Amino acid sequence: MWNGLSWRETGEGTPVLLIHGIGRSLADWDEQHERLAARHRVISVDLPGFGGSEVPTEGMSLSNLASRVAEFVRAQGIAPAHVAGNSLGGAVAMQLTADHPELVRSLLLVDSAGFGRGVSPALRLAALPGVGERALAPSRKGALRSERAMYHDPALATPERVERGYELAQRPGGSEAMLQMLRSIGSIAGVKRPWRRRLLPRVRATGVPVFIMWGDKDTVLPFRHLARGAKALGARSHRFPDTGHGPMIERPDEFARLATEFWAGAERS
Repeated sequence: MWNGLSWRETGEGTPVLLIHGIGRSLADWDEQHERLAARHRVISVDLPGFGGSEVPTEGMSLSNLASRVAEFVRAQGIAPAHVAGNSLGGAVAMQLTADHPELVRSLLLVDSAGFGRGVSPALRLAALPGVGERALAPSRKGALRSERAMYHDPALATPERVERGYELAQRPGGSEAMLQMLRSIGSIAGVKRPWRRRLLPRVRATGVPVFIMWGDKDTVLPFRHLARGAKALGARSHRFPDTGHGPMIERPDEFARLATEFWAGAERS
């Protein structure tokens, strides 16, 4: 634990920072720790308000989360790092890049928020007062539903992963933090446009190399966002066939190979 943030580190070499999505935890990167640590210093972090990290007193917003991550990066001496983010973690990674480009060597966005309004009906409904509070009340059924949303292959929603999600959902203040974050970036109409319109040009202006990956069966953030993101950021892109919202888990070997190749190229440029 560092200043209220839970994190994990493995390996040695050029630093890689891995950021999870909304309602998730650093455990989403376990498969990548196993594969990347032979070449890199791999750090995964629980965002403030999620996983094992404390709920921030300053409130849940992209700017606040990115600011805390920037403090962590500086404190651990890992700048500039290759930064990878999934879902909400991708939006946080973009905010970090825009606000603190000196901390970011490259940007890998995995089924990332920020490239369109589209988002799953469940997350739209959760933005509604009253509805969200009921929907996010801790239950094993809710944990199973959330875990299944991550993958195209339902077998990956294992009892162990569901139980971990249920335990995390019961943390004091966890549901409130998630609702606050959801309502900060989205509404019943979908992902809010103003923050997206402000952020994307700032990220592109940094000149940081960007690679966007997407599962073509993602039911949380639609696959069509891949092309939009690549155009907006001048980024290279990759499609994972028959893959859901978490390619780093569902296609771990291919993900690790592509990520490693991208980082090697970014270091040469």
